[in-house]
Amino acid sequence: MCGRFAQQRPASELAEIFGAEPLADELGERFNVAPTDPALVVAQRDERRAIVAWSWGLVPHWAAEAPRRPPPFNARAETLERSPLFAESFRRRRCLVPVDAFYEWRRLADGSRQPHAIRRADRRPLALAGIWAGARLPSGEIRRTFAIVTSPPNAAVAPLHDRMPVVVPEAAWGRWLDRTAAVDGELRGLFEPDESLALDIYPVGRLVNSVRNDGPELLEPVGA
Repeated sequence: MCGRFAQQRPASELAEIFGAEPLADELGERFNVAPTDPALVVAQRDERRAIVAWSWGLVPHWAAEAPRRPPPFNARAETLERSPLFAESFRRRRCLVPVDAFYEWRRLADGSRQPHAIRRADRRPLALAGIWAGARLPSGEIRRTFAIVTSPPNAAVAPLHDRMPVVVPEAAWGRWLDRTAAVDGELRGLFEPDESLALDIYPVGRLVNSVRNDGPELLEPVGA
């Protein structure tokens, strides 16, 4: 699963990296983004690729009102195509979620959980596979939301958790974002664990356990 991540880069820098237009207000450096928070997302809008700010936790387009409980923030790759909640978004509304790191927790012998940061070894952003939806709320506002697609982990992440977010390689960004691209073996192939992805994985302090904490110290390594 993926329940927290860091997003340090401004929309303007992400726009340059992803060849997109920055349409979102800057959210500032954030090191502990949690479900229901707004986050910067790369999406295809008409003929242009754009950086937008949407809420993390997918509310389907057919929702008649705002959900009473937190909406799902992860979507399992194995069931995307048959899920009433996610299938249409997977077919027609895919996005990328650029993160500088995401967090997972390893359970220790004493029963406590040690948080770890996971990021690319070259410090470029991880482009996580996302799906999105737009729901019209009772106020008439259209609220756009997203979920992160997860799959079984690669060998590097497996000691921490039995799931990890799907990382879309740069060569596949355009195909993933293309709203006209049919779901086929090429897209499904992105869900296979990528053993070639070079990652830095290291323990961090327990400050990240609380959504009230934020700041660069959350990404500082500590002794396990």
